[in-house]
Amino acid sequence: MNDPANRFATQVKSTLQFKKLLQEQFGMAEFRPGQEAVLDALSTRKAALAVFPTGGGKSLCYQLPALAFEGVTLVVSPLIALMKDQIDFLTGRGINAARLDSSLPAEESRAVGGQLRAGTLKLLYVAPERFNNERFLESLKRVKVALFAIDEAHCISEWGHNFRPDYLKLAETAKALRVERVLALTATATPAVVEDICSGFGIPRECAFVTGFYRSNLNLFVSPVRAEERDALLLERLRTRAPGPAIVYVTLQKTAERVAADLEQAGFPARPYHAGMETEERTQVQEWWMASDRNIVVATIAFGMGIDKANVRYVYHYNLPKSLESYSQEIGRAGRDGAPSCVELLASPEDVPILENFAYGDTPTQSALDGLASELREMNAEFDVSLYDLSARYDVRPLVLRTALTYLELQGVLRQGTPFYAGYRVRTLRPAEEIFAQFDAERARFLRDLFAFAKKGRVWYSVNPADAAKALGQEHGRIVRALEYLEEQGSVELQAADLRHRYTRLRPIEDQSALVAGLVLRFDRREKQEVARVRQVMDLVAHDGCQTNELVRYFGEARSEPCGHCTHCRTGQAQKLPPLRKLPPLPADLDVALFQNMRAQYPSALGNPRQAARFLCGLSSPALTKTKLSRHQLFGALAERRFGEVLDWCSRVS
Repeated sequence: MNDPANRFATQVKSTLQFKKLLQEQFGMAEFRPGQEAVLDALSTRKAALAVFPTGGGKSLCYQLPALAFEGVTLVVSPLIALMKDQIDFLTGRGINAARLDSSLPAEESRAVGGQLRAGTLKLLYVAPERFNNERFLESLKRVKVALFAIDEAHCISEWGHNFRPDYLKLAETAKALRVERVLALTATATPAVVEDICSGFGIPRECAFVTGFYRSNLNLFVSPVRAEERDALLLERLRTRAPGPAIVYVTLQKTAERVAADLEQAGFPARPYHAGMETEERTQVQEWWMASDRNIVVATIAFGMGIDKANVRYVYHYNLPKSLESYSQEIGRAGRDGAPSCVELLASPEDVPILENFAYGDTPTQSALDGLASELREMNAEFDVSLYDLSARYDVRPLVLRTALTYLELQGVLRQGTPFYAGYRVRTLRPAEEIFAQFDAERARFLRDLFAFAKKGRVWYSVNPADAAKALGQEHGRIVRALEYLEEQGSVELQAADLRHRYTRLRPIEDQSALVAGLVLRFDRREKQEVARVRQVMDLVAHDGCQTNELVRYFGEARSEPCGHCTHCRTGQAQKLPPLRKLPPLPADLDVALFQNMRAQYPSALGNPRQAARFLCGLSSPALTKTKLSRHQLFGALAERRFGEVLDWCSRVS
């Protein structure tokens, strides 16, 4: 395939095939910018990166190959909404597509697994966490994976705006499964992140295609405003502009509820949307908004990803976005039909402390990292752990804990193995004797012994395969295979439990203090970077020049001509942010005696100054959840204060 003549012949053949599929299956006459180049790279070089703006047609870059190549196309995405919408779209065109995620009933999951084994699926959508499932990985080894497509691929970059440790594992998984082709996709990637994606997934740099971030139909406005004047300004905008589908982005769930209620009271069709709502309620809001040409959804960042609505006329940022990456992605949901659309940022400096505090809240205490290192140091060279237990024991959020362990992998201290489930819950779907009767005498006796050993509840059996293997004198693998076979045959419903993560310690932890200092340095650097991202948003607001050009320059796109339709181009002036209102010195009106009593009463949750500062700034943690302190009246009492200020005060007050 390295022969240029062969590559050219393959390219011509595949281009004709892709164009035919584009017309016949999707009713489109032409490719969008970048699509054809990505498809050619997949055909000839077996790898590609597509950095297309929101609505730029990334999904066709894996949907067309799925139809052209023999085998199943795996699409890895954290967005369940995208999975559902695309599966409905594909099945409506007679294309066999399915998804596997935690929201699926057991019966549907079994049916999808059966289609995967039978080779009848063309596309299978899965969440990144699915690759922690040992059973799923084993099933993939028995099928031909024609294409491994990774959406939101910027998550692989440690220095990207949304680093997810699971994405580093995806690169290893693709190699272990020996997939034929790899495709990475994202809407937001700086040049440095593009390099990280290519390096991580083994994509040749010349196979990375960035189509550009400039959108001529987006009128980009920034309006500096005091926090107390923001509601009136939003209402004025909605009253003076023509009606159209709109998204109002906010930072906090309670803000979404309040602003939606205020808009509704003022006569606008508005509803809130955030992660704290029940799934059914969120779905109803999404469908209500999708079906209308004038409804308004007031949402946290939980809304919009994977939703295909082309005629969004307005995107308002009631609060500052946390980064230019988030801002670019969120405004990209406007005007995907090419018609003129308005995006406006109501820029209030009062938002800065809240956004900064989210970054500070993810930084673990040094004592937590020291405790984690001590525990790992005492482990055998090969060990397994429950990340849930570790998270609770050291009061570190699960994602932050996974990040810490990933840092140790990057430092050559640990290597993660395949996770496994230490326990299973089993529910028989037929009488037990009827199940046993299907097998010969030896297998029936084995199953009777297994069910007799299992702990029987009212409906479910609980089985620990390791304990069962030891008690019955059987191999661990036979226990698991038997349960999986019974599930495949429809005899039982099987639920995995107690996820354990395998690790190998590659070298002794001889200098623990140096190791912990290295972790502290990494988290400190990441914290500073996240805080700097908020500053970059503020700098864009006050930029003395074309703000559209400044935004796309951040993503590596150079434009010489002013856009003519941003606030600076329209006014000829740089915008000035209002000064932060002056707050009284701490502790201000905080009930100090009550707070001190709480710290004495809950040392495991509030004893460390950083833990106490997180509590006062309204940043949850495993210890606060366990003690139910996130419901206390003082939780979030200083949410408007800068974290550093609160941390300093908590360090002085015992």
